[in-house]
Amino acid sequence: MAGMTTLGEFIVQQQHAFPHATGELSSLISAIRLAAKIVNREINRAGLSPDIIGAAGIENVQGEAQQKLDVFANDKFKAALSARGEVCGIASEEEDEFVIFDDERSKNAKYVVLMDPLDGSSNIDVNVSVGTIFSIFRRVTPAGTPVTAADFLQPGHNQVAAGYVIYGSSTMLVYTTGNGVNGFTYDPTLGVFALSHPNLKMPETGNIYSINEGNYIKFPNGVKKYIKYCQERDDQTNRPYTSRYIGSLVSDFHRNLLKGGIYIYPTTESAPRGKLRLLYECNPIAFIAEQAGGIASDGGRRIMDIEPTELHQREPFFVGSPEMIHKAEEFMREYAD
Repeated sequence: MAGMTTLGEFIVQQQHAFPHATGELSSLISAIRLAAKIVNREINRAGLSPDIIGAAGIENVQGEAQQKLDVFANDKFKAALSARGEVCGIASEEEDEFVIFDDERSKNAKYVVLMDPLDGSSNIDVNVSVGTIFSIFRRVTPAGTPVTAADFLQPGHNQVAAGYVIYGSSTMLVYTTGNGVNGFTYDPTLGVFALSHPNLKMPETGNIYSINEGNYIKFPNGVKKYIKYCQERDDQTNRPYTSRYIGSLVSDFHRNLLKGGIYIYPTTESAPRGKLRLLYECNPIAFIAEQAGGIASDGGRRIMDIEPTELHQREPFFVGSPEMIHKAEEFMREYAD
């Protein structure tokens, strides 16, 4: 296709723009690209292959039933990342503990990766979009030594790259290295991701709010008041807003990134610390949001300033267009429980 820039070409161009770059990060992103292609292939044939849909019959560390594709995606991303030798360890939503890559090349690698291999995987059986989320940090322990928990328990503002892959009507890889956000759409006829959404910017405001309103009775008072605000008519602020909730963080965020909106997963009576994982979901999505001009918070604090204390730490999550986040935070302050 004339004029098409592939993800591989884009990575090389970006590397040339930063003379100090040595290529390891570019190789790492290429490994993620490869694993995403493999997972995409399996998702697209899920309805034809009963061996890869449904529950795997085991639970992850959070006590949630793992889907067969959760396990498949986790294995493929882990294998792709270990094969390149650019990663010294990974942490995954599907692993109880972090995983150490201890071959000689990997021991000297600079980076660790944290990931949710298949966000929203329970939606696979009903043919709804799902995604992969990843976050990349430089290790803080000395090269040549095994990684420790300290390498993974870093605040989000230390991320060097983050991104997601959305497997939907088309498959897209969206990522940032701290210099804006770019989206690449997969062309299955050529087997390449092509730059389709350069320099993505989240609208300053929007008219979509995304929250599981079925949990309304369990929400904090500030969230209840904000939902009522979203539903009230006001022509000056283009309300009422439209409620859109898919149940897959990647899908809900991707729509709001393009169209403008707010996504909220607050604390509830049954999840007093929130449900989304800080390291695998909140931090990478927050990095992308900020690089696109959006905001991510826990309802009061910037997400990427939170100091993590455990691998599977949960946090309430508010992310989206700046004007909408500021308004939601106002309600959280005014109607604090």
